Amino acid sequence: MVRPVIRALVIAHEPDGPAAQVEVRLRERGLDVHTHVVTPDVDLPQVARPWPDFTDFDVVLPMGSVRNLPKKHEIDEWIHDELDLLRAAHDRGQPMLGVCFGGQLLAEALGGEVEEAPEVEIGWFELREVDGAENPAGPGPWFEWHHDRFTAPPDAEVLAVNDTSTQLFRLGRSVGTQFHPEIDMHQLQTWLTNAGDDYLESVGVTRRQLLAEMAEHDERNTKQCHAFVDWWLDEIAFPEGLSG
Repeated sequence: MVRPVIRALVIAHEPDGPAAQVEVRLRERGLDVHTHVVTPDVDLPQVARPWPDFTDFDVVLPMGSVRNLPKKHEIDEWIHDELDLLRAAHDRGQPMLGVCFGGQLLAEALGGEVEEAPEVEIGWFELREVDGAENPAGPGPWFEWHHDRFTAPPDAEVLAVNDTSTQLFRLGRSVGTQFHPEIDMHQLQTWLTNAGDDYLESVGVTRRQLLAEMAEHDERNTKQCHAFVDWWLDEIAFPEGLSG
């Protein structure tokens, strides 16, 4: 019997925001991955490509962004369209994994809230489980780069937190993270290329520091990222197996 092709839609909000090691693992598991870049020019956040039909895909993965969800006026109409599309996908039971900005989108689309975080988190942070819930991501440390944070939707199960933010939630077949499981050295180098020195200084980090820490964590993080993707595929998206 020929196994059916399982199609994944990765939503990259800017060209430097692909799924990186998450995509690597999806392809290793046999998924056909299509990446939709929402805004092809990072300097033109209000110029967006038309959305694909989400129902053409089996799973949807909204990724991170340089944008801030509480500042929707800086993004324009596409952000409202995306929230509606994600809400509709959840309502029809389409499995989703949202990462950082994508996790915030899922949280807000499903009834949670997104606000400015009390402090910026850039670097490697450990997670802890919530009483009564198992943290499938493990303690990490996991890479963070965010200025905002989300409150999980009503009825969602909060699976992991740190001192400042909810880090992982599940609601039905939708999972949202605040951390970046996908990060690898190439991805970080790309982000740093687009980050100005004044900005990095303002948030208390340096290129050398971040690259040195990435070199230390890269191999380990790839393994924990792939294990996390396996959990999402096997326990959330396709508990009966990828072949259906």
